[in-house]
Amino acid sequence: MAERSFKSEVKKLHAGEGELFHGEGILAVTKALLQSGVSYVGGYQGSPISHLMDVLADAREEILDDMGIHFETSASEATAAAMLSASVHYPLRGAVTWKSTVGTNVASDALANLASGGVTGGAVIIIGEDYGEGSSIMQERTHAFAMKSHIWLLDPRPNLPSIVDMVEKSFELSEASHTPVMLQMRIRACHVHGQFVARDNRKAEFTLQDALQTPRRDLSRLVLPPATFLHEREKIEARLPAAIEFIKARELNEFFPGSREDVGIILQGGSYNTVIRALEHLGLADAYGQSQIPLYVMNVAFPLIDDELLRFAQGKSAVLLVEEGNPEFIEHELHTLFARTGCKTLLQGKAVLPRVGEYTTDVVKAGIRNFLQAQTTDLLQHETALSFVPARSLSVETLTDVVPARPAGFCTGCPERPIFSAIKLLQKERGDFHISCDIGCHLFSILPPFNLGATTMGYGLGSASASAFNVSSDKPAISIMGDGGFWHNGLTSGVGNAVFNKSDGVNLIIDNAYTAATGGQDILSSRATNTNLATNNPISRAVEGVGVKWVRTLTRTYDVTAMLKTLREAVSTKGQGPKVIVAQSECMLNLQRREKRNKRADLKAGKRVSEARFAIDEQTCTGDRACIRLSGCPSLTVKENPDPWRSDPVTRIDNSCVGCGLCGENVHADILCPSFVRVEVVRNAGRWETFRRRLSQSVIRRLQKRAQRRHEIYQLDGAA
Repeated sequence: MAERSFKSEVKKLHAGEGELFHGEGILAVTKALLQSGVSYVGGYQGSPISHLMDVLADAREEILDDMGIHFETSASEATAAAMLSASVHYPLRGAVTWKSTVGTNVASDALANLASGGVTGGAVIIIGEDYGEGSSIMQERTHAFAMKSHIWLLDPRPNLPSIVDMVEKSFELSEASHTPVMLQMRIRACHVHGQFVARDNRKAEFTLQDALQTPRRDLSRLVLPPATFLHEREKIEARLPAAIEFIKARELNEFFPGSREDVGIILQGGSYNTVIRALEHLGLADAYGQSQIPLYVMNVAFPLIDDELLRFAQGKSAVLLVEEGNPEFIEHELHTLFARTGCKTLLQGKAVLPRVGEYTTDVVKAGIRNFLQAQTTDLLQHETALSFVPARSLSVETLTDVVPARPAGFCTGCPERPIFSAIKLLQKERGDFHISCDIGCHLFSILPPFNLGATTMGYGLGSASASAFNVSSDKPAISIMGDGGFWHNGLTSGVGNAVFNKSDGVNLIIDNAYTAATGGQDILSSRATNTNLATNNPISRAVEGVGVKWVRTLTRTYDVTAMLKTLREAVSTKGQGPKVIVAQSECMLNLQRREKRNKRADLKAGKRVSEARFAIDEQTCTGDRACIRLSGCPSLTVKENPDPWRSDPVTRIDNSCVGCGLCGENVHADILCPSFVRVEVVRNAGRWETFRRRLSQSVIRRLQKRAQRRHEIYQLDGAA
């Protein structure tokens, strides 16, 4: 298992009626699920919702089993979405979760079918909305899919009471309208800290066992013609009105009055904190959210509630819509609504706010200022009076002159780095290859110093991305995917497809024993023993099972010479179908996490502890820095040359080195300078070992002094 424990978070989930719950937004979602009487939870981990999955995994025996809640880590987002089919015929509340649009894209087929037939029990999808400057994916919004399939989309205000309330109301809304509901948790909402008054965890009244004992089947819920034609009508004529009535009756959207009546701001719930902060900077709100400008906060981003919007706009000369992201779906709908009903209130949105990009406080503040300057004459007079607004001591432009650019890269000691060092050496010999990349840590190979990879099409699609290049060539296409992507989608879409079409390409599968990029969760091929999951299923057996004949497994990726030799063989072998190389080494973060814990225990017990480290002989280093260009390890840096006759900086290894040995392997594989030295750091050494060390140091110091005297004599003779 990944050496992380969430015991402290699990303890918080026991909070009962009236107790104060403190924690992060995504942990509050986890607690709200337990309070809502869910029967099952599934999902696929990914930022920013991985914490939900990790905590529930640790809570399985302590909480979930006792409550009769089935939890599982799904093989993909499509698997998770299909899991919600349990709520189609039965009054079972279920929740699944995944990362934003990339996960929704994978789950789209199941979601569309679920939305078409509708549900009986509450079906909720927790979406980790990864939009903006902190995003790791393409810049898209979940909103489009919600509109397309008529799935209601909630976007709660980023505070814990609102988040918990919206989770609980999501199930009620789903049941009242027989429609699945998406709860959008933005990055900052997931990580906001706060408190709320907890309620008791609630067991489901109708259980999964009850469903199996009394199976039900409603033909009208199945997505088959002619029912599908009725589903479309039902969405508009029955489910939508039911949802609107519920939203209005439960007041899911919020009105915040202001002292001014001539203007107002309409905003999505997820943008509330940013808007209030921007108004505070403009002198139009205080730190507690009291705003001079009336606000209409849409905790439900879809569907829109027409009469609430018209009531808010009534009597105002202009309203500003703060809608983050593109296209401006809500703005289009509001313009249509105002035109259809004859509302004369001026609506502005992207006219004063950027059409693309994250709406930070500075961005929103500028947009509100532009809006108010055009629509009022007196509201901005107090803007400069905010003495507590922190001034920037350095502009971003100034910082870029001082702080060097640091591209994202592999962790120190990452076992994937030597793989790409070997590929660089292969290309040094044979020229560049077309390389298709995949989603995961290995994607950092696209950036310096490796500069490898031409495409990335989706999780587990590395091999499929090279399928068009299935033509005869002395330089076959190389595709790369991780073990997580392999089990997510790559086995069938990539490797199976290559076998079926007799591809001659090279498939490099990086097996670091976890889905490392999403937090180190176990997967089918993990080599640890997991009491709740079936691990130790080798990737090599899986690819052989779909027909791959040429498979090589390397159990130590740090052996650059062996990796290079295997790559040479793979690109040179003709015929036999796809070539698969499984490159194995454990994720260094998980390895270090486990070893550091064990070493701390050994040190405390007075046991001998040894750690490998590498150093560089400054007298031998030539300063050409080829080692850095071939590795890019963060522990490799430069320092001033100690030799007064040489000006080039020499390479230095700092204390972050974990002793993986890659730099020495690169030196050997590429015949670089012999300046790397492996040292062993020993703590709690024995008496004999300590004596030998002191003796050797004494001899070395004497030899160094003798050499220094000879050097000084040589310099004096030269000067004379």
